Amino acid sequence: MTSQVSSPAEQADGAVVAEQRKPAGAKDVRRLDRVIIRFAGDSGDGMQLTGDRFTSETASFGNDLSTLPNFPAEIRAPAGTLPGVSSFQLHFADHDILTPGDAPNVLVAMNPAALKANIGDLPRGAEVIVNTDEFTKRAMQKVGYDTSPLEDGSLDGYNVHPVPLTTLTVEALKEFDLTRKEAERSKNMFALGLLSWMYHRPTEGTEKFLKSKFAKKPDIAAANIAAFRAGWNFGETTEDFAVSYEVAPAAKAFPPGVYRNISGNLALAYGLIAAARQADLPLFLGSYPITPASDILHELSKHKNFGVRTFQAEDEIAGIGAALGAAFGGSLAVTTTSGPGVALKSETIGLAVSLELPLLIVDIQRGGPSTGLPTKTEQADLLQAMYGRNGEAPVPVVAPRTPADCFDAALEAARIALTYRTPVFLLSDGYLANGSEPWRIPELDELPDLRVQFAQGPNHTLDDGTEVFWPYKRDPHTLARPWAIPGTPGLEHRIGGIEKEDGTGNISYAPANHDFMVRTRQAKVDGVDVPDLEVDDPDGAKTLVLGWGSTYGPITAAVRRVRKAGEPIAQAHLRHLNPFPRNLGAVLRRYEKVVIPEMNLGQLATLVRAKYLVDAHSYNQVNGMPFKAEQLATALKEAIDG
Repeated sequence: MTSQVSSPAEQADGAVVAEQRKPAGAKDVRRLDRVIIRFAGDSGDGMQLTGDRFTSETASFGNDLSTLPNFPAEIRAPAGTLPGVSSFQLHFADHDILTPGDAPNVLVAMNPAALKANIGDLPRGAEVIVNTDEFTKRAMQKVGYDTSPLEDGSLDGYNVHPVPLTTLTVEALKEFDLTRKEAERSKNMFALGLLSWMYHRPTEGTEKFLKSKFAKKPDIAAANIAAFRAGWNFGETTEDFAVSYEVAPAAKAFPPGVYRNISGNLALAYGLIAAARQADLPLFLGSYPITPASDILHELSKHKNFGVRTFQAEDEIAGIGAALGAAFGGSLAVTTTSGPGVALKSETIGLAVSLELPLLIVDIQRGGPSTGLPTKTEQADLLQAMYGRNGEAPVPVVAPRTPADCFDAALEAARIALTYRTPVFLLSDGYLANGSEPWRIPELDELPDLRVQFAQGPNHTLDDGTEVFWPYKRDPHTLARPWAIPGTPGLEHRIGGIEKEDGTGNISYAPANHDFMVRTRQAKVDGVDVPDLEVDDPDGAKTLVLGWGSTYGPITAAVRRVRKAGEPIAQAHLRHLNPFPRNLGAVLRRYEKVVIPEMNLGQLATLVRAKYLVDAHSYNQVNGMPFKAEQLATALKEAIDG
């Protein structure tokens, strides 16, 4: 029989601990229901790789998880400075979780800057593992420490583990023919080994990864593996770590199936490939590298065997121009970018609206304006996607809500583009792009049939009986025009940005025709078939929280907390932002209060208030980071009580 105990850190985060019996001489093993770990160090310390490897082993173990990589915009920020700190936060559990967590239970700080930048996020009693070798007088002064925080009592509220990570790593690698500087680079693997011991993570996958990563440098691979094993052994033998922890697999959190850990950008890339295969079309990506969208270009370039063609253009305009040309030629055409690139692409997006060709514009949103915060997240491109073009140029807008959902959102965006012959915006963001979670790999028969029928011949009969091809003769149900592949005999037609005549596609300056074409293009987008909005309201609440995109996880976690406290609250989350679901107005009018949390200054709230005349209340944050669940829960409770 086990007894229930909890440390201050675990109480602060609500984790459940069960103390286990142990053989004589063995260390305690305590069982937790969830843990939040943050690795932090210089951008050159390999914190992203360390976090990624710990995440991969955690996923293979079967835990539910959510991650938050956080790194500087500079490729190599100044070493030892606060702006140069890179961190990776991982929340893993034996049950369903939705966010990377509000406050870490464990911080691994590789230097004074990492400690100072992150200690304020920790609850009292949290575990702090510090690389003491880096706490030199000069390094501490660089970040404003007048005295050593390891000695002045400022960390007395935490369970601090001073570990000379650099020295131990160099000692572990003394048998290898490496310089001290080369050996020191493996200290992140030592830290990974220590944390893997502390939380009983599998090790085989990491060792296999290192052998593969450094296949052409077997000595470096062996050194990293030795450092990794040394970190594990240090945890096993040192007296400073008297307890290790277990977090059981989340067996009940997932439906049956085959799962893998996946980031949002990877899921989106796979979704684009799947969409092209389901449409039986080649996939063409015309793109220019930009943070945080570049990973999609990198990934798609690996899959030529699936009929994927990637073109890294000289600039954003060339990238979308090539993509639109590929759409004209019969490909599933995509361009990927972030907010600054959308601004440059806007004229060509308007051309795609006029030509009425399927084109996916993938915007991985980041902090702005201008260059802004390239590696931080924001939701501030919604109005740009809606209205950021000259003239009346309506474009459907789709937004995924989790990293894994990026796969399904890509399929949905492709469905709309192909069915209605229109460009479509897919609005992800940096939080989804770089974060990861378990993803159930779908069966092929679960994927939608996206096959299209190209125009084959004449589709209109003139008054004199002549059969001709009219490029703007529309499907009566979707208002989509025919998709005519260039080179098909008899289907020659004009293209270009000047207004077309209804039906014939000839150039037309007639006022009545322009009015008709503008209204028809708008009606086509308004008529896009999207599912009704689903509302989660088990208690007949008077307050509704409405979200879109990546706020889903924090909002849902906050709603759970509010309900657990006994307060009724309803939740709904939008995937389709243009057009809105047809029942959205009716849903909004059912509630006395509507709260819309966004990582902008209220863009969805502006659209909702204008369209439905509902007094929606905004709750906004634009600090480059996702909402914290407790922060949102407090705001929702105030909205209910207010």
